[in-house]
Amino acid sequence: MTGFARVRKAIPQGEIVLSLKSVNHRGLDLHFHLPHELDPIENDIRNAIRAGVVRGHVQIHVTFTRAAADGPAPLNRNLLAAYMAAFREAAAIYGVSGATPDLNSALRVPGMLGAGDEDELSEEVTRAILDAAADAVAALNRVREREGAATAQELRQRCQTICGLVTRMDEIRAGAVPAFQKRLREKLTDLLNGTGIDAQRLAQEAAVLADRSDIAEELMRLRTHAGQLETMLDGAGEVGKRLDFLLQEMNRESNTVLSKTGGLGDLGLTITDLALAAKSEIDKIREQSLNLE
Repeated sequence: MTGFARVRKAIPQGEIVLSLKSVNHRGLDLHFHLPHELDPIENDIRNAIRAGVVRGHVQIHVTFTRAAADGPAPLNRNLLAAYMAAFREAAAIYGVSGATPDLNSALRVPGMLGAGDEDELSEEVTRAILDAAADAVAALNRVREREGAATAQELRQRCQTICGLVTRMDEIRAGAVPAFQKRLREKLTDLLNGTGIDAQRLAQEAAVLADRSDIAEELMRLRTHAGQLETMLDGAGEVGKRLDFLLQEMNRESNTVLSKTGGLGDLGLTITDLALAAKSEIDKIREQSLNLE
């Protein structure tokens, strides 16, 4: 499910900004955008997010802006001295005369304005970042829950549509035997040129053909699966992956219905149209199920 959340947290050591952006995905795919100094706690942030998100492509952006120190800017003199020495050495090696180092460029070197200990995060900063991650996950899930509720309502309506189509197909199925009897009588009349037809044998043949093309079990299972789907949506916990399997079963039943209705003439064509409509609803549910966690 899609969603966005941003958390700002001010602490004595500085300000933390953590944002999460989620889009649909079959599994959980986390992508981190962190400053170098936060690399040691990436796995801890990952675990904090996994505790509340199990599905989706999630972009994680974290920044930590340190509070300005009292007094003069904390210049990393050792790093600046190394920068100046490297500049002069390169100029001498390559014969660049009259070159002077650019102080603005030197000050933009990571770690130049600091005492050299920025890579070491205190326990307080680490805890604050993880708290911000937990808060962001909670905010993200509130957005995703609103979207999920709307999606679930749409899926329930599609389930009701499928049940209506199944009911209509079941009503048509009841007329299968008379339809076979009529078709057999017409064909046999043409073949026998008016010779009498044994009514009992005709009924038996029609019953055999009707049994081969009977879709009662498929319709019953399709209706049952639709009811199970609604029960899943009304329940708690993760439903997205469980829906995948159930929808495969529903699609299989509708395919079987389509394969059995070829010998019913006009009735078969009507059932085929209804079964195709049911498959269309199942495919739409499948597309939307990818949005559910």
